[in-house]
Amino acid sequence: MRLPTARNGGGLGLAAISYVLIDYLRHFSPSWHSRLQPVLWTVLVLIALSRVPFYRHWSAEFRAVIPFVASMVFMLATLLFESVSVRFSTAVLGLDWHSDTPPLPDTGQWLLLALNEKLPGTIVEILRARIIGLHHYLMLFMMLAFSVLFDSVEAPGFGLGARYMFTMAIGRLLRTLTFVSTILPSARPWCATTRFNVPTYPHHWAQKYYVPYALDTDAIRQILRYDIAYVDTGDYPGDYRPDWGSMSFLIDFLRPIGSEGSAWYSLLKKAEGGCNDLIFSGHMLVAVLTAMAWTEAYGGYSSGVIWLLVFHSAQREIRERHHYSVDCVVAIYVGILIWKMTGFIWPLKNKFRRKKLAKLEKIQGRLVQAAKDSDIDKVNELLREVGLGNQESQNQGPSRAMWLFAGATIFSAFTVVLLALTWTSGG
Repeated sequence: MRLPTARNGGGLGLAAISYVLIDYLRHFSPSWHSRLQPVLWTVLVLIALSRVPFYRHWSAEFRAVIPFVASMVFMLATLLFESVSVRFSTAVLGLDWHSDTPPLPDTGQWLLLALNEKLPGTIVEILRARIIGLHHYLMLFMMLAFSVLFDSVEAPGFGLGARYMFTMAIGRLLRTLTFVSTILPSARPWCATTRFNVPTYPHHWAQKYYVPYALDTDAIRQILRYDIAYVDTGDYPGDYRPDWGSMSFLIDFLRPIGSEGSAWYSLLKKAEGGCNDLIFSGHMLVAVLTAMAWTEAYGGYSSGVIWLLVFHSAQREIRERHHYSVDCVVAIYVGILIWKMTGFIWPLKNKFRRKKLAKLEKIQGRLVQAAKDSDIDKVNELLREVGLGNQESQNQGPSRAMWLFAGATIFSAFTVVLLALTWTSGG
């Protein structure tokens, strides 16, 4: 498939690559980073604001707001479900299991260690470099969405955002259902004890249905034969049970301890990611969706650069043992497939093209007759009729309500950018 050609001379790609390079200065020249990054963001914001009065697609943006808000709500609900599941996957077996269980064999990790011995040192250092992280991919998408102001990307920007959020929500939901189905040991055995305050012993579910059969092959044969948990586990330690009111059903999933406070939602903010293997990688899902959005909406050389950064991120996730190789491989093809499946959300240009073709078929006879009569005025009138919807919206000046909507949109968008920078700067 041929990539779409980047418009406006590739300025968006140059801005995106400049953002990544300037942000990377923090690793070897913090003083230059502190000087250049505010300058870059100030220039980008001023350029975007200068284009707001000339933007012609506010009505299309207004129609796309409801799908965008719905996608955001779906995304937030999915993240809440994921956070509960992340904590449950770690807490249900207790901290002792996580520290005592060895990591799974990973041929991808072996390959990268072998390449360290074969490749030149400079190449190995480039592969190890933390060039791009989660917040970079989110910011790259923000820049892509804002580029509708310059007609670099098909409007509406909210439509592109709705597709991105909806696709990511579907991906996070599939990811959660995957990793919560089978609990896999972390590639970092010490992770759970440093991040989670949960009991060291397994939950009574695991003590009844897993522990008696985990290491005894004869016990596993018996449970296969009778299809029932036949071992009497006797008495097991009870968990701390705070009063969470209507949310008390979460106690068995979150397994709090007395020193963590009384609020259930505060437990979900402390983990900063899970510690058992969460197949597939959420970081890689964000990276792939950003690359897919960039490739479809903008294209050009910058899309190729972003895909190179995606693969660089994948090998770093494996190299630093944040994930197994399978997590990154699955995230790449799942992200691509889900993005392809949500094409009905954005762009809408195919829908508009079909409408214009339908109108053209209706007036085809009159258009041919006007051409035979050399009636240029009639031909122009009929052609304007085909594109009437777009022409009217472009010729009419924006109303006061539309200007209020534009102002609220720009303010909200910049607020989201600042929050994303703050909340995801640590990865």
